[in-house]
Amino acid sequence: MSKYIVINDSNFESEVLKSTLPVLLDFWAAWCGPCRMVGPVIDALAEEYDGRLKVGKVDVDQEGDLAARHNVASIPTLIVYKDGQIVNMGAGAQPKQKIEALFLDLL
Repeated sequence: MSKYIVINDSNFESEVLKSTLPVLLDFWAAWCGPCRMVGPVIDALAEEYDGRLKVGKVDVDQEGDLAARHNVASIPTLIVYKDGQIVNMGAGAQPKQKIEALFLDLL
């Protein structure tokens, strides 16, 4: 069973803004090749950091307004929240170590 949470407009506030854990959001789409490359890495991070980091996935085709509010211009886009604030961002397919660098100092 996957440890990530599907984030949408209705649960964004409770799961991201009010989270007591840092949150890694993956803005992705099923048709996006680089997203499919990063997807298994995001899944592995959700498993590895379970209990210390909340991992959420935002399907930009389903949640266009949420993506627009985050100024997501390309996918995959990774955004890290802590205490309801954006603290880090990254775009494009990246190796696990670069993705971890976005949040490791927050744990």
